[in-house]
Amino acid sequence: MKLPQSLLLAVGGTLLFTACKTEKEENARTVFFDKSGMDTTISPGNDFFSYANGNWVKTTKIPADQSGWGSFYTLYEENQKKTRSILEEAAAAGAAKGSTEQKVGDFYASGMDTVTIEKKGYDPLKPELAKIAALRDYKQVITYLAADEANRGGDLFGLYVGADDRKSDINRINFVQSGLSLPEKDYYFNNDEETKKVRTAFVKYIVKLFTLTGVDSTTARKKADAILAFETALAKSHKAAADLRDPIKNYHKYSVNELAKLTPNIDWKSFLSTMTAKTDTVLMGQPEYYQALNTLLATTPIEVLKDHLAFNFIDNNASLLSKPFVMAKFEFSGKTLSGQQALSERWKRVAGNADAYLGELLGQLWVKKYFTPEAKERMLTLVTNLQKAYRNRIEKLDWMTPETKKIALEKLDGIANKIGYPDKWKDYSDVEVKRDDYFGNIQSARRHENKENMEKIEKPVDRTEWGMTPPTVNAYANPSFNEIVFPAGILQFPFFDKDADDAINYGSIGMVIGHEMTHLFDDQGRQYDVKGNLRDWWQKSDADKFTAKANQVVNQYNSYTVLNNLKLNGRLTLGENLADLGGLAIAFDAFKLTDQWKTDQKIDGFTPQQRFFLGFAQIWRTVIRDESQRVRVQTDPHSPAKYRVNGPLTNFAPFYQAFNVKPGEKMYKPEVDQTRIW
Repeated sequence: MKLPQSLLLAVGGTLLFTACKTEKEENARTVFFDKSGMDTTISPGNDFFSYANGNWVKTTKIPADQSGWGSFYTLYEENQKKTRSILEEAAAAGAAKGSTEQKVGDFYASGMDTVTIEKKGYDPLKPELAKIAALRDYKQVITYLAADEANRGGDLFGLYVGADDRKSDINRINFVQSGLSLPEKDYYFNNDEETKKVRTAFVKYIVKLFTLTGVDSTTARKKADAILAFETALAKSHKAAADLRDPIKNYHKYSVNELAKLTPNIDWKSFLSTMTAKTDTVLMGQPEYYQALNTLLATTPIEVLKDHLAFNFIDNNASLLSKPFVMAKFEFSGKTLSGQQALSERWKRVAGNADAYLGELLGQLWVKKYFTPEAKERMLTLVTNLQKAYRNRIEKLDWMTPETKKIALEKLDGIANKIGYPDKWKDYSDVEVKRDDYFGNIQSARRHENKENMEKIEKPVDRTEWGMTPPTVNAYANPSFNEIVFPAGILQFPFFDKDADDAINYGSIGMVIGHEMTHLFDDQGRQYDVKGNLRDWWQKSDADKFTAKANQVVNQYNSYTVLNNLKLNGRLTLGENLADLGGLAIAFDAFKLTDQWKTDQKIDGFTPQQRFFLGFAQIWRTVIRDESQRVRVQTDPHSPAKYRVNGPLTNFAPFYQAFNVKPGEKMYKPEVDQTRIW
């Protein structure tokens, strides 16, 4: 499934959340906004993020095993403890072979069996490395990549199976640019000191992995230099991250015969057949990459191609092997790219993999214990209220013609809402889990996933399918399904608490709901119709007005900086910024329908309106390590936390009124300059 527009990308590599409170839990929360975290020496009109969170930012220390800290991270940390409890119970249960409990429990036990893992070293990789070593030409390389049941396409042919953007009821195989180990193409070309440090560390990492498999250091260095050169050549064909956001420019449909003419060195008919992909129709996001790959496969020395395959195979599995491999991976991915100072405890890493590879098995156990039907009903009520507020806002838009407005309202009414967990669970019966084979268990899960994907091709789309597991702390919108999805994991404080006042709940989970709804009408989502098809349903005058307003948001975020004037990319972050702006406005309108809005009674010294904005700011309080921040600015479609708060508020008149924001303050903009879209 194509990665949907989500609330955030990742926390510590995996977004796992299992800390929903049960109704009977003792010591129920009574305080829903952290006043101690505020810095009231700062004017809310100058920097509301720091006003609401400044003292917390000053006093918070990022744990050594984390790349950042804040609301999402603390939830993730707490949830892993809950997940550990589930996994340990399952591991000790002695359940019948093939049962959910057996597979989940034995998977966890295998990952925690460090004695067996250390004894094996890198033995689990040797059969596959031998296959790679035996390849004799680039055509055999292509066949090998197609035949790998655990990793179809390898790291040179990036692919996923999902709804055809132009015909959303049919699944197609989609090929996208791939082949790079560094976060983004500019890492191969920029020559600032920080980027060069990353490249140097990357070469060192490749050398380390090869030497751990018995290659002498001199030869390993030659292999590393050649791999970097090969990836640099591939990177020249890559589109920048911001350019990947245009669904029309990244949609290309080919027959197999047409692909043969475009890339004659790649036998697509044989490749797809070997993959068991039964189709004559291929979607390709970035044909330029495959044209470059077509040339490089035939002109690159076979030993370099084989070394690239071997490195990727070792890299993809290093965290599953003995400690030297785990630490080599951490030194590069954890320390260099994310700034982590220490490796996470083993049980956390194994729990993360349990969610990643057996997500809906773990999810079944989790929802039984931590998610009640009442929580689902409360969430459905909130979604309904936000949808009503959105309808009212669209009906009152002064810049949209009635023709476009009519279809926009039809799309809004057609949004599917998924709450908590799937109605139909995935079948993992072909995943074999052994208590003493951690590597083998993950390979089995990978084979299962690839088989599942290949069997979907050219079949009707299953709109009940979820793109996130139930324990996930996140939410997403999928324009191809015209849906918004809220896994059970995100439905707890600070996003939602049954005992919190409406101001806090609407400023937090209400904003999240509105954020995801707005994704279906952001610069990407607006191009899909009520059925999820990529189709232009806009009057040209309306589309022009929308684009002009969106460009104002691009320019606004282009002006923001982090880390000594590292500028944000307003084009890359546009969709998320539009969703933040729309989500805030919709949630505030929905809040107006509550009894608390009518009372104007203060809590903790703040009016309901003020508490709404404070609750909004609280969910984004985050501190990030510099290394991780640099990567995010270049690759993450989400703006840094400070600007997810301050950015939308500068365009929102109710905020000005609630905190008496005046001309001359840094967040003040004259009404005529404020951007309002939805």
